[in-house]
Amino acid sequence: MTATLEVSRSNHVMLLKIKDPGTRNALSGERFYRAIEDAVRTANDDLDVRCVVVTGDGKAFSSGGNVHDMHGRKGMFGGAPEQIAEQYRTGIQRIPMAFWKLDVPAIAAVNGPAIGAGCDLACMCDIRIASDRAVFAESFVKVGIVPGDGGSWLLPRAIGYARAAEMAFTGDPIDADEARELGLVSRVVPHDQLMTVALELAARIAANPPHALRWSKRLLRESQIARLDTVLEMAAAYQALAHGTEDHAEAVSALLEKRRPTFKGR
Repeated sequence: MTATLEVSRSNHVMLLKIKDPGTRNALSGERFYRAIEDAVRTANDDLDVRCVVVTGDGKAFSSGGNVHDMHGRKGMFGGAPEQIAEQYRTGIQRIPMAFWKLDVPAIAAVNGPAIGAGCDLACMCDIRIASDRAVFAESFVKVGIVPGDGGSWLLPRAIGYARAAEMAFTGDPIDADEARELGLVSRVVPHDQLMTVALELAARIAANPPHALRWSKRLLRESQIARLDTVLEMAAAYQALAHGTEDHAEAVSALLEKRRPTFKGR
């Protein structure tokens, strides 16, 4: 059994829901990896998509790796060391690479436990909102392995090196309130309000011009690895493009005329 990805659309927002109740939404299987890549490709190619929301089905966001497969040395966990390394490269590591290429803003609506790779999946998103039932753990050491899906790169950028090191070296879980204190999530909401709050935020993001959103995300993404002068040069280039769009003219006109703008991605 492998996870499935339920993809739906509402106005300018794409919702991705991970579904595998038998493993509490473990992230595994060629079908699942391909579905993530396909969803990202669709979002990038379609200017009508302006925000993506990621959540889990049922009581968990994602349990990460399939522990039963680890125990049985099956799937990506089976074979000689060089086979396992290649299975990580061509398997679960496709998820962080896909999200790194996602041009539109992404929100993780963390509805329950986000464990191991599930915690890292949340970190792949730009914004994280947690249910008060959410739990986070960078728990790879608890099963004698390392963060194999990019967590060692993602988590320090979300909460800083020292706090990420504490989570990774102990493997201990933290609750939603502690996650907020660490800056891992931006807000904690009652469980039954999670999707309402996440989708409302997505709608506020999606109300903006699609090109400006995508270029802003690219600048934020590159700022994590590039020098200031490089990012400033990129900003100047994108700004020149932005000033030439119809959406920019519409935004300025609407502001001066005190009306709601209508953006067409042009």
